[in-house]
Amino acid sequence: MTTTTLLLQLIVILGVARACGWLLRHLGQPQVVGEMAAGLILGPAVMGVHLPELHAQLFAKPLLGGLNALATLGLVLFMFVVGLEIRAPGGLRSQLRAAGSVGLLSVLVPAALALAITPALHPGLAPAGVGFWPFALFMTAAVSITAFPVMARILKDRGMTQTRFGQLALAGAAVVDVFAWILLALVVAIAGAGEGHAALARIVGGTVALLAVLYLVVRPLYARLLAARAPDGEPSLAVLAALMLGLLACAAATEWLHLHAVFGAFLFGAALPRDDRLLQSVAQRVEPLSIVLLMPLFFALAGLSTTRSAFVGGALGAMLLVVAVATVGKLAGGWLGARVAGLDGPQSLATGALMNARGLMELIVMKVGLDVGLIGPDMFTILLVMALATTAMTSPLITLALRYPRRRAPAPGGAARGG
Repeated sequence: MTTTTLLLQLIVILGVARACGWLLRHLGQPQVVGEMAAGLILGPAVMGVHLPELHAQLFAKPLLGGLNALATLGLVLFMFVVGLEIRAPGGLRSQLRAAGSVGLLSVLVPAALALAITPALHPGLAPAGVGFWPFALFMTAAVSITAFPVMARILKDRGMTQTRFGQLALAGAAVVDVFAWILLALVVAIAGAGEGHAALARIVGGTVALLAVLYLVVRPLYARLLAARAPDGEPSLAVLAALMLGLLACAAATEWLHLHAVFGAFLFGAALPRDDRLLQSVAQRVEPLSIVLLMPLFFALAGLSTTRSAFVGGALGAMLLVVAVATVGKLAGGWLGARVAGLDGPQSLATGALMNARGLMELIVMKVGLDVGLIGPDMFTILLVMALATTAMTSPLITLALRYPRRRAPAPGGAARGG
């Protein structure tokens, strides 16, 4: 692949991503929904049909090596910042039981529904050699995930961050993602071990050893480094280079363990000392490169991994079934959890709608599943459509849920401005 081809790929991908993001944002959707849609547009189902020659020239498989490397780097940087952002939010501390009920039911209900439909999906949509339970457990993780960053952005844009249901949903999403990521890591470990007990033991043992090194050795070392060289939370270029070396080493370690590089990136960020000034500084330096330039490449590659066959015949029926189960499961689980926590009906439905947002985190789960061979192109396409549909319906469902109470008695603060 020539440099010219790579530059043309970047121009096309970024141009389409920004255009779709701008259009969807003006329709009341988060930027990420437009970028996810751009990936589908650039894939075989749209561009491959309407501009087949251009699609073949730009995105033939032998020409994707550079894009794959850049997209993986973007994913690693993004998950590093996600790990760095991990906090026990005030809502989670003060409402641990309430957040636990929302989070737990937002996992259990969709997971149970996913298990119920997996016998119908496995024969036709699981790759050859993938057993029922690895496929089923992956499906439970895929439908259970909630996109914490997208949820936070929706609440911020609508002025609802300080509402009770908004804070409860954010705290519940933290609980959801803990469950979902642990389950995904377990499934990936089983897949990487080929379901062999000795290989699985090596993966689990290696992961435990990595965690021990991170928290007993790496964390204290970086704490001393940051205290000495970045006491104001502003890392120098040398300190930033040290952070990047640690990040890449952890990503490489989990890749070597037959887990995905995203787990190492996340764990390294989570292991660093909690310092809001450091978080802000690193995010300001890393996120523009990651989110503006590299993540659209990840969305484009996700679109290129889709297949037109998922939109016809039995696969289309499976797609509708997965979207319905994912939506009903999250709405019902979030609603029930919020009711247990004491919220009224409309606010509980709004909480369920927020838990239904999947966004980028779903794409990461899907990419991990595809990379390790747990799902094939058809199921990848189905899950991508599900992620798009559930994220896009979040804001309209919140508006619908809160419309009646706002007419009767506008909620305090930002909730009254959230139309």
